[in-house]
Amino acid sequence: MPEPRHRDIRPAPDPVEGPLSGLVVVSLEQAVAAPFATRQLADLGARVIKIERPGSGDLARGYDRTVRGMSSHFVWLNRGKESVQLDVRSPEGNRRLRALVDRADVLVQNLAPGAAARLGIGHQALALSHPRLITCDISGYGSTGRYRDRKAYDLLVQSEAGLLAITGTPDTASKVGLSIADICAGMYAYSGILTALLERARTGEGSRLEISMLEALGEWMGYAEYFTRYGGTAPARTGASHATIAPYGPFTTRDGQVVVLGLQNEREWASFCDIVLRRGSLRDDRRFAGNADRVAHRGELDTLVGEVTGGLTADELVARLEEARIAYARRRDVHEFSDHPQLRERGRWAPFDSPVGQLEGLIPPVTVHGGAAEPRRMRPVPALGEHTEAVLAWLDAPGTSAPAAADLGGGAPCPRS
Repeated sequence: MPEPRHRDIRPAPDPVEGPLSGLVVVSLEQAVAAPFATRQLADLGARVIKIERPGSGDLARGYDRTVRGMSSHFVWLNRGKESVQLDVRSPEGNRRLRALVDRADVLVQNLAPGAAARLGIGHQALALSHPRLITCDISGYGSTGRYRDRKAYDLLVQSEAGLLAITGTPDTASKVGLSIADICAGMYAYSGILTALLERARTGEGSRLEISMLEALGEWMGYAEYFTRYGGTAPARTGASHATIAPYGPFTTRDGQVVVLGLQNEREWASFCDIVLRRGSLRDDRRFAGNADRVAHRGELDTLVGEVTGGLTADELVARLEEARIAYARRRDVHEFSDHPQLRERGRWAPFDSPVGQLEGLIPPVTVHGGAAEPRRMRPVPALGEHTEAVLAWLDAPGTSAPAAADLGGGAPCPRS
């Protein structure tokens, strides 16, 4: 029998000063929604202890191998966390899990419906013994209703929320290219946790938060729902063009570049006719008298605009748009986004460590100037189980407790009775 390999036991990530420093978050998370929420907390200085399945870990670790052998999803979502392998169904693993919950300020989970309760960490089981604990449950469809037990993946929720019905071309419905249902649920979990921390600082009491992907994405569908309910028809699928504003979308130039135009009002339409199209007579064309008319005659309008843009280079078109003060954008691919001049000039990319070496990523998008919230260095992506022994040693150390986060009413919740 071969000797066991020596394991490199590393300490927990260095503490990061920030508005959530001292806050302990325990998260039974996988895939996108919950990890996206807790990564935002880690970026603000919280200690996020990520519980992973022994051997395989978060299923997002296996999505792809594009980041030098690591999953792009996992690298994106798990920077700054501590990875602990724990068989939470075993008696010893469950005991360790409950001990971690005793130390936590926030408990996040996006397990299957009912799984948290079966593990003894459902809100109902914790409410009396942990009155200061904030619990956050993320699911596909919520804890009640006929869809409660349905599996929920991002594309399925996009379908249920009606997003596919308004995305794509007239001939083909299309999914959004990102996990938008997961992302919006994660953002509402993040903002909900921050709100609950403020409430706890005021009242001394924790909260139970529940976020469903369907309801989160449903909030983002608000405009389309109002438009459809009260207008009688849904916004049309118009590809990369705007469904209810024209001209607003991509146009190709003589040198093969794609420039996306965006007009918002009649003043801009007049300037666009005079300076960009150099066809002032279109201002008085009844087909294009107002935005509703332009949308109704979009095909004819796009043909006229395309004739002009197709005769200009991208630089020539941009010069006219700048003169007319018309909003526009270059249609970039992802490689071009990675080298976007605006992001480089503002210093938005920063290095961070990972099990596969130093990587580069975008720093958190909220820039707070001055004070503890000013951006600090980005912490590493953890290897599977990298912090198991360090975290369990912290649990077992006599007289230890969760560090207080005084400004947010932090500190360990009341111990179990």
